Amino acid sequence: MNWSQKSDNYCERTDLSYWSEPLNAISNAAFVIAAAWMWRRCVGAGWARALCAVLFMIGIGSFLFHTHATRWAEMADVVPIGAFILLYLFLVNRDFVGLPWWGAVLATAGFVPYAIVIVPVLDRIPFVMISNFYWSVPILLSGYAVFLYRRMPQTAKGMVGGAALLCVSISIRSNDESLCAHWPIGTHFIWHVLNACMLGWMIEVYRRQVSAT
Repeated sequence: MNWSQKSDNYCERTDLSYWSEPLNAISNAAFVIAAAWMWRRCVGAGWARALCAVLFMIGIGSFLFHTHATRWAEMADVVPIGAFILLYLFLVNRDFVGLPWWGAVLATAGFVPYAIVIVPVLDRIPFVMISNFYWSVPILLSGYAVFLYRRMPQTAKGMVGGAALLCVSISIRSNDESLCAHWPIGTHFIWHVLNACMLGWMIEVYRRQVSAT
C-alpha cells in the first residue's frame, strides 16, 4: 500500500493542496474544545478522562486527514474513532451492564462480528449505504438504551439522545456529495461539529452515571 497516495473524498476539496479543505480542517477544533471542556468536568474520573483524551486525538487525526489527504492520514483519522467506540463500549459493558472486566472485554469484542453482520445489511439500503458503518453505532446505542432503561432510565435517555444526534450528524455527512453542486463547501464540517457535541455528550452521560454510583 502506498501510504502517501492522495485522495479526494469530500465536496469541499477541489485539488490536492494542503488547505483545499479549510472548513473541514478547521472545524476539527470542535473535537479539541469538547475534549478540553469535558476534561475539566471529569475531575477524579479516570476512565472518563481517557475518553476525553481519545476525543482529542479524533480532532488531531481528522485534521491531519483533511489537510494531508493521504492514506496514512486517513488511518490517523479512523483509528481514534474506532478506539473511542471500543473504549466506550467496554465502559458501558463494565459500568452500566455490570459485567466483570473480562466479560466486558468479550462483550466489546462482539462489536466486530456485529459490524461484520450489520454493515452488509445497511449497505443494501439506499442513502444509508453511504455511511453504512457509522449507522451501526446509533443502532447499537439504542439497543443498549432499551436494555438499560428499567435500571438506569436517565442514562438510557441520555444514550438515546446521543444516538438521535448521531443520526442527524450521519445524515448530514451522507449529503456532502449529493448537495455539492448547490452547496460547494459541502456539509462535512457540520458533521465534525455535531459529532464533537455528540461525543462530548456521551462522555457526560458516562460521567453522570459513574458519579451517581
